[in-house]
Amino acid sequence: MARYEGGPQCPAEVAGLRDRIADFVRDRVMPCETVLDRGGREAAATLRRLQDEARERGLWALPLPADLGGQGLPLLSYAHVAEAEGASDHGPAALGSAPLLDVLMLRRHGSPAVRERYLKALVAGERRTCYAMTEPDGPGTDPFLTVTRAEPGPDGRWTVTGRKWFTSGAADADLVTVLARTDGAAPDRDGLSLLLVPTGTPGFRVTRELPVWGAAGQAEFALDKAVVDADHLLGERGQALVIAAERLQLGRTLRCLRWLGQARRAFDLMRERAMTRTRSRGPLGDLQLVQQHVFEALLALRTTRPLVFEAVARLDAGLDAHVEVGLAKVAAARTLQQVADSAIQVYGAAGLGPDTPLPALFRTGRAARILDGPDELHIASVARRVLRDD
Repeated sequence: MARYEGGPQCPAEVAGLRDRIADFVRDRVMPCETVLDRGGREAAATLRRLQDEARERGLWALPLPADLGGQGLPLLSYAHVAEAEGASDHGPAALGSAPLLDVLMLRRHGSPAVRERYLKALVAGERRTCYAMTEPDGPGTDPFLTVTRAEPGPDGRWTVTGRKWFTSGAADADLVTVLARTDGAAPDRDGLSLLLVPTGTPGFRVTRELPVWGAAGQAEFALDKAVVDADHLLGERGQALVIAAERLQLGRTLRCLRWLGQARRAFDLMRERAMTRTRSRGPLGDLQLVQQHVFEALLALRTTRPLVFEAVARLDAGLDAHVEVGLAKVAAARTLQQVADSAIQVYGAAGLGPDTPLPALFRTGRAARILDGPDELHIASVARRVLRDD
């Protein structure tokens, strides 16, 4: 399949590892997707079993810091692995790479107590964390409208009150990073801080799951005067958006890599169907309209992958990547939706039912154009930078 990819080829020293990851995701994770999508106890037990298998095979926590128990795979190498593990939405969680953003954030901005208490447990998979910014009564693209509030007490502890929603993994998390207003009032640009809230804290309550087209994983929760220790403030008071900006570019780029993996999976399914499905007049792939679906899907993959890896390269070099990440995010989300849609069309009715992963891949592609910033946000942001660039 390598000749269909476009963009940089996988380095020889990483190719074997990528292939092992691809085999694990295909043979172990993908057969469990229906159970994992439902959530609940059976899903949790299944995920634990997969994680144990990943550890036994030496595939656990590849990109996480080595001094914390990960394997320290550099970003340029991990990018190729991320495509392979991302072919399933559940690949990163099964392989222990899902908490990468939170681990890096806590390592850099957490207090000594937070780093000591949580970091190694997160890398080991003993604790789970999530990140909450969006609120039900305001647009997720405008953090200045945040109304969740954290008030300092005389003992230095924070009392947090508010609501968050569409928070990935909140129902099963042990810790949640909450964007809260510590000073001023909405829509002030200053006064926003990040606090790490243990989900066992009195006053923290998951109010409902928010299935995305039937798939579990997103939730809404409330904080009703939840008291958080002073040392659970991340970074400096009022510096939430600086910390958030650090993780956003890497986070969006990692998602793009995983969406590429899923788009390639949809393409492979479509290609196989076109080659093996026969009609009374010959193979399905002989039809020009089917050939057009294959061509347009391949074109999308070949033009999107270089954009994503350009963003990876700039992030790895420590350069500003706002334009590259914006282009990659919009292109990768569109590509996944387009390729999955074409594959469904080639499959016909079978592509709508439970016998293929295509409905789930299409669901992910469509949601990708809204979650983590809608297309319109990235389009406007990139255009503004280009228009003011000298």
